[in-house]
Parts: sequence; C-alpha cells; structure tokens
Amino acid sequence: MKILFVACDYLPGSTRIATKMRPELVHEFITRGHEVIVVTPDPELRDRYVNTKLDGADIWKFKSGPIQDVSKIKRAINETLLSHNAWKALKQMFRQNPQDLIIYNSPSIFWGTLVRRLKKLWKVPSYLILRDIFPQWVVDNGILSKHSPITYYFRFFEWLNYNAADRIALQSVKGREWFYNNRVNNKPLDVVYNWAADNPEIATEKIWRKKLGLEEKVVYFYGGNIGHAQDMMNVVRLAKNMIPNDNAHFLLIGKGDEVLLIKDAIQREKLTNLTYLEPVSQDVFRKMQAEFDIGLFSLHHDHTTHNFPGKLLGYMVQEMPILGSINPDNDLKSMVDEAEAGFVTINGDNDVFLANALKLLNDKELRLRMGKGAKRLLYQVFSVKAAADTILESFDKEVL
Repeated sequence: MKILFVACDYLPGSTRIATKMRPELVHEFITRGHEVIVVTPDPELRDRYVNTKLDGADIWKFKSGPIQDVSKIKRAINETLLSHNAWKALKQMFRQNPQDLIIYNSPSIFWGTLVRRLKKLWKVPSYLILRDIFPQWVVDNGILSKHSPITYYFRFFEWLNYNAADRIALQSVKGREWFYNNRVNNKPLDVVYNWAADNPEIATEKIWRKKLGLEEKVVYFYGGNIGHAQDMMNVVRLAKNMIPNDNAHFLLIGKGDEVLLIKDAIQREKLTNLTYLEPVSQDVFRKMQAEFDIGLFSLHHDHTTHNFPGKLLGYMVQEMPILGSINPDNDLKSMVDEAEAGFVTINGDNDVFLANALKLLNDKELRLRMGKGAKRLLYQVFSVKAAADTILESFDKEVL
C-alpha cells in the first residue's frame, strides 16, 4: 500500500518532542511493507520543493513561511497558506504519484483544503490524527474570546480540517468523549494513543550532570513546549516550595511563549534549584534525558479537552517515574495511577503536588519501582505497533 503522510514538521529539522513520534510511525508502516511519502513544509528552502530520503521514506519538502518562533499573526498567516503552498509546489508530483491512503496530523488545522484536493484526485480515504483541539484550548485559557472574529476564523478552518477526514483519531478515551459531545460531526472516531518505539538511550557517562553541576542531585527533568497550555508557573511554584531540599533540582529544556516568565521567575525568586536551557537536537535531548531521575509535566487547569503530552513517552522509554499536574477529569491520571508509573495531581493542588515530589525525592526504591511501571505502561498502551494497528484496521481491507 502507498501512504501519504502530511505533517507540519518532521525530522531532522525539528527539535519538538511530537515530531519524533512521526518517523516512528512511518518506520512501522515501512517495516510492514508499505511505501510512505512524507509531505512537510520547510521555511529554509530556497527552491520551491526538494525531495529527499530518510529511513526508507520519501520526504517531499515544500517552501513555506516559518510557523515556529514567530509572532502569532505571522504564524497564523503562514499556517493558513500551508495547503496552498503544498499544492502549488507539489501538484505535478501528486498527479504522478497516486496514493492509497492519506494520513495527516493536527496541528496544524490548515491541512483540510490540501487533503480534500488529494482525495478528489486519487479517490482514496483519509485519516486525521488529532493531537491538539485548537482553537478550543486557547478559548479555555482566555487567550481568545469564544465570540472573537479570530476564533470564528480558526473555527472555519478547523471545520474544513475535520470535514476532510474519513476517520478521526483522538489521543484518549476522554478526548473522544469530549469530541463526540462537543462537535457536530458524524465522522467515525477512534482512539490512537500517543506512541513511542522502545529504544532507550544508555547513559554510560554522566556528561550533563557534570556539566551542570548536578552530580549529587535528584533531577526533575522537563523537556518540551514551555507555553501557556502547560502553565509553567505551576512548575515554578513547585520549585520554589522545594528550595529547602538541597538535593532536588529542576531542569527545563524547550521553547515557547512562557520562556521569559521562567527566566524572570528564576531571577526574581532566586531559584537556584531551577535551570532553563534552550532546545537541543533530538540526539542530544535523548542523551540528556537518560541521565536524570524524574519525568516532569504540567497542563493548564482550565483545559476542557484532554491532552496526553508527548514528553511522557520519552520518560516511559527511559524508565523514569512520572510526576505531573493536569486539568480536572483528564483520564491520564487514572492511567498513571493504575500502572503505578508515578504521581499525577490536579493543577492547583499545590500541597499534593509538593508531597508527591517529596515522595519521589526521598525514596530511591520508589523511583525505580515507578520507573518500571512507566515502562510497562508504554508496552501495554503506548506502543507504535498499537497505533499502526488501529489506523490500518480502521478501513476495510478491500480499500487498503
């Protein structure tokens, strides 16, 4: 079978955690004998498009404006043009290379018009892997008003994106329930949990511990987006409450719209137990992650949708216990609790968050045991094989 995979970024040009998931799924399809073409924008291109190879997949990159590390207005404009730019650059390639299935990711919400064109051209089904229910989360967090013209603009393209799909995959059972109850959309809904290949990094030398002066510390490691959706001041509060514990240290790596808040808080609160680092390559990130003790994450309390942060996959692969804070009614808490993979609390329960952090700090055997629970959870729920199975089995064998 020939599969077209459409994504807003792809390796090796991205340092985002979610980007690493895509090649793992593509590789799984290839190992099963399928042919895969990946279509992705590249703001660094001088030519209109370029074709490369990566791990057995054909990568079709098209020139597009940047959608990361730019102003919100510029990002909105450049994302709006994604489908137009992809078709303009690659239409001859599309016409000469018909596919059997289209798989596309959201974010971005602006792939709908491209997918509709390709479905009409090839007469094939499409599958949307929905990982970010936008603009709902920005409305939840008060960034946009529910009745803002900008919100209506995004809602229109969101509708186009959903309408282009024959099936839509949410990342949790609660997420599927929310989508079913809040969307006028009759498309079949699946649950495809985030996935990761079990390929841990072995930290033979503690290079980063030495470099950062953390040899004698228990390190709470956070890697990924540092933005409003994560409520990073939640992590700052925890670090501040942990100052009396000399053996605890927080290490944050990533980028996002709350990086300046983190830097200001470190200076203002004199948080000597909190270090922020700029993003690094995926290879360096994996090596760093392998050296540290506890996987940390945070989600904003006001989310009404249900998100499973991609960073947790790396923690599970590295057998790290999980310490997290989430929005109410998120089913991630019950999954981590039942697997004994760590501690998850509701954002705002600062005393409980602190108590759980101290439990992991003071009990090495507990950290090891919960790390093994995290690895079991990866095997049971979050394998790339399970994700590929769900996607491929969602369509009749005659179609595929």
